[in-house]
Amino acid sequence: MNARILIIEDEPAIADNIVYALETEGFKCRWCATGQEGLAALDEPYDLAVLDVGLPDIGGFDLFKEIRKRHELPVLFLTARAGEIDRVVGLELGADDYVVKPFSPRELAARIKAILRRTGRPAGNAPGAGTGSAAAALPFVLDPERCAITYYGTRLELARYEYRLLGVLLEKPGRVLSREQLMEKAWDVPEASLDRTVDAHIKSLRAKLRQVKPEVEAIVTHRGLGYSLKEEW
Repeated sequence: MNARILIIEDEPAIADNIVYALETEGFKCRWCATGQEGLAALDEPYDLAVLDVGLPDIGGFDLFKEIRKRHELPVLFLTARAGEIDRVVGLELGADDYVVKPFSPRELAARIKAILRRTGRPAGNAPGAGTGSAAAALPFVLDPERCAITYYGTRLELARYEYRLLGVLLEKPGRVLSREQLMEKAWDVPEASLDRTVDAHIKSLRAKLRQVKPEVEAIVTHRGLGYSLKEEW
């Protein structure tokens, strides 16, 4: 079972980044923009809450106290306050972790996984490693902690951007992504890369996949549009 994460954050852009990062890791997310909305959402079960300290209607520390009166779910504070006193107060109240903005969504996902492991709660499933019918049908298993991908049981020897490109394609098989979208998602400095850079990495990826399963064309070219991962296996 995938962990359910409640996100209480009033800034839509930040919330969107969090939801995208966590859903990519297989978590199920619900976003609430206010503290009161978050409290109401707790009528449903969750495995962890990501709580912004600076909410418009109620202070994050006060909201945390209200949550803990009703539930024992783990809570990770997310805040723009970098002062030590705020971190100390949050942790002394009983929060499980404290992340300061700006933050890396990948680091946030890793911290959440660590909390869930400590508390014995279910974790997310990486793309291709889920238990749903579509995920189970994929011959890929992605291990984000080891930056590794296996294909039909064989671990692929991938360069940095090959791993990132394949990871992006694995997020949603069948979805067509343009070269620009792939560069934006997979490259550290996408504006410094060229279209043919993506083509070259796709070519090398295909070669490595064919070494494992020569009869399968795992990556599909959509002329004039971009690339996708094969949807039906």
